Amino acid sequence: MQRIRLRYTKRGRLRFTSHRDFQRAFERALRRSQVPMAYSAGFTPHPKVSYANAAPTGTGSEAEYLEIALTEARDPDVLRRLLDASMPDGLDVIDAVEARTSGLAERLTASVWEIRLDGVDPEDARTAVAAFNAAEAVEVQRKAKNGIRTFDARAAVADLQALDPPADRPGEAPCAILRLVVRQMTPAVRPDDVLSGLRAVADLAPPVPPAVTRLAQGLFDEESGTVTDPLAPDREAAPTAHPAVAGAAVATAPEGTGSA
Repeated sequence: MQRIRLRYTKRGRLRFTSHRDFQRAFERALRRSQVPMAYSAGFTPHPKVSYANAAPTGTGSEAEYLEIALTEARDPDVLRRLLDASMPDGLDVIDAVEARTSGLAERLTASVWEIRLDGVDPEDARTAVAAFNAAEAVEVQRKAKNGIRTFDARAAVADLQALDPPADRPGEAPCAILRLVVRQMTPAVRPDDVLSGLRAVADLAPPVPPAVTRLAQGLFDEESGTVTDPLAPDREAAPTAHPAVAGAAVATAPEGTGSA
């Protein structure tokens, strides 16, 4: 059995796609691409797809991950292109590697987020960020199944910065950009929890809903403060293919399929 790990995006209007909606779209893409999927046992077999740490509905992402199990070996890049061509625009499959190491989910220990705050002056955002970073703890509340839950949003934040908007941004309305690195903890701290914390410590309240995008997720390097590529260990473990072998593998793609 071969396992393939995929990276995909949620862009534009497709950021409002729920995880269940994505699952349905992805399983349709698997059927259209005639992927030789492995299935679970039991009365209701389903394709063996493992999803890892999906972004909340309404947030964009450049770094979502999943793993599929196949009954027959396939070239990862050919498979990626076939699946990408079968997915809606905005749900783009942008990377694929053969799983040669264990524990993909265990490598997703942190996420890098970008939060766009339209209507917020960058200087006000910097003041709020400074107050948040200086606090030892920032308690926020979130509605849970068992009622209102109170927890510390500060402990999970490894880095929070306020950036100026791009110089070529159209329009004259103020806009602030936050860059956020959050460790995966229990309970999980989400970007909206950090925004609640900024409201609590500095009364920062954007006049319109923020645009939130996950830029990366992976292992958090404490020394450098960076988030590393979770698929890198699989690439490093892959044997170097002979050019003739690699060419033969690419040639197995069905005719008429285009790249994304």
